[in-house]
Amino acid sequence: MKLYTRGGDAGQTSIIGGRVDKDDARIEAYGTIDELNSFVGQAASLIDSGVFAELKEELLQIQHELFDCGSDLAYAKLSEDRYKVGAGLSERLEAWIDRHESDNPPLEKFILPGGTALAAVLHVCRTVCRRAERRAVTLGRQHTVNPDVLTYLNRLSDYFFAAARTANARMQVEDTEYVRSAKVFGRKS
Repeated sequence: MKLYTRGGDAGQTSIIGGRVDKDDARIEAYGTIDELNSFVGQAASLIDSGVFAELKEELLQIQHELFDCGSDLAYAKLSEDRYKVGAGLSERLEAWIDRHESDNPPLEKFILPGGTALAAVLHVCRTVCRRAERRAVTLGRQHTVNPDVLTYLNRLSDYFFAAARTANARMQVEDTEYVRSAKVFGRKS
């Protein structure tokens, strides 16, 4: 099997059920999810210690789910019975976030992305995830999208934030507070 087809040489690509320009909102959305998946793989590759064993498992699960998200966005026309992403995935992410945050130090102010190499890459995952979410929202203005993908991406960026803090905390590296930040976390609305 050859990796190249030459089918996209004129600036179009195939999606499930048709062809679109390579800069179509659908391609931008699932292409950004693919980019995110690569960064998640990079984060997982930095984990070689037993102290992060469950985090590596979570990241591997997320990689599979990102493929599911991309698949749900890759259809020209898709009915709900074909969706791979459901509400249960976001609920599971919430449980993971809560578990990570229960072990993290209290947070009152915005923090700078960074700390350990793993935390820094997880912050990159967070920001690319936010971009993927924005691309999916744009796509949703033009075409029907699985709303559970939008929820999943929103929750996933929160997960990456919590996981980055966990990566720092377990290595006893303090998060660096943004010096001009007001106290924004832990306030009652």
